[in-house]
Amino acid sequence: MPLAINATDVRAAAERIRPLARKTPVMTSAGFDHEAGARAFFKCENLQRGGAFKIRGAANLILSLPRESHARGVVAYSSGNHAQATAIASKHVGAQATIVMPEDAPRSKMESTRSYGAKIVTYNRFTESREALAAGILKESGATLVPPFDHPMIMAGQGTAALELIEETGALDALITPVGGGGLLSGCATIAKAIDPAIRIFGAEPEGANDTFLSLAAGERVAVPHPDTIADGLRAPKPGELTFPVLQRLVERVVLVTDAELRAAVKFMLLRLKILVEPSGAASVAAVLFRKLPPEIRSVGVVISGGNVDFEELAKY
Repeated sequence: MPLAINATDVRAAAERIRPLARKTPVMTSAGFDHEAGARAFFKCENLQRGGAFKIRGAANLILSLPRESHARGVVAYSSGNHAQATAIASKHVGAQATIVMPEDAPRSKMESTRSYGAKIVTYNRFTESREALAAGILKESGATLVPPFDHPMIMAGQGTAALELIEETGALDALITPVGGGGLLSGCATIAKAIDPAIRIFGAEPEGANDTFLSLAAGERVAVPHPDTIADGLRAPKPGELTFPVLQRLVERVVLVTDAELRAAVKFMLLRLKILVEPSGAASVAAVLFRKLPPEIRSVGVVISGGNVDFEELAKY
């Protein structure tokens, strides 16, 4: 069956999002390579607008909307990074953004989302459904939904991170990204495999939020109702309906990392590369640092998905 997106969609997204998304730098570290046993090329989406890769997908969808829809606004649900991205892109086109956020979302992400002019509606993620809340707002307002991952425009937009990375580095043995709902990994896998069919694609997921790992093993989408991890951006309870078939076809394996490994990766990147990476963004870093990939891989593109972390939490690391 045809997949939700193809390489042409990703390339079109790269052109569409140019007014909003930055071309983020690719960094390397000899010290990291020594520890990891492979040469790593870090795609630093922690230095992206809004502090995460999410602006790529949100901008791709919102910039594609007809102008007459802007007056009705947009609605999104997110623990933080997608919220900020939607708020930024909405402000750019003059649309009001309403974001459904868990009440325990990181304070820094919530404050940043408000600073872009978005209206926030909070909910208890253990007892309430964010999808149901968003559906009610959509019905009342006639706004457009901007989902966090399970939409072709979102997936294609996220894939532009890998397109930029590979255009800069050239051929790589492997590519790895964090995986929550699968938007980033599916988009990146789509374009990477189109550029180089031999590249090996991996996802990195927290042990306490291992729905994609379990789903790939089972051959169907498996839910983890209340994911337990410090990586708040990777707490999607199960892979997307559209993203999962892409992962099944193009991803070799999802590897698991512990919260302790995530903390160590955040600390390593801050002290050795002098860049701030949030736990969710560090999942791919931790997977390579702690040698979770096959040992024959000598060069790997590592997508750092974000850098938004509360200072109070960072101080505990």
